[in-house]
Amino acid sequence: MEVEIKEHAGFEAKRRGIPEELIVRVVNNPQQKAPSKKGRIIIQNKFYDNKEKKEMLLRIIGLETTENFVVITVYKTSKISKYWIRED
Repeated sequence: MEVEIKEHAGFEAKRRGIPEELIVRVVNNPQQKAPSKKGRIIIQNKFYDNKEKKEMLLRIIGLETTENFVVITVYKTSKISKYWIRED
């Protein structure tokens, strides 16, 4: 899938130390997808952050079409249990 990273998302990713390659990889191979406000989609994956030395959650918010995914913003968090969707 084509991944377009909006200017704001690119700025935030750089500021937060999130490589563009990781964003593209997660969009193309998400562990979880969930609907969000304004027709947006949240894509998230757990990953080990070498800088933080712990497991983190990468959350990507964007708009999805059949051809592409437009990344609106992206952030990582250590609060995995707050956002992870449990499938009991």
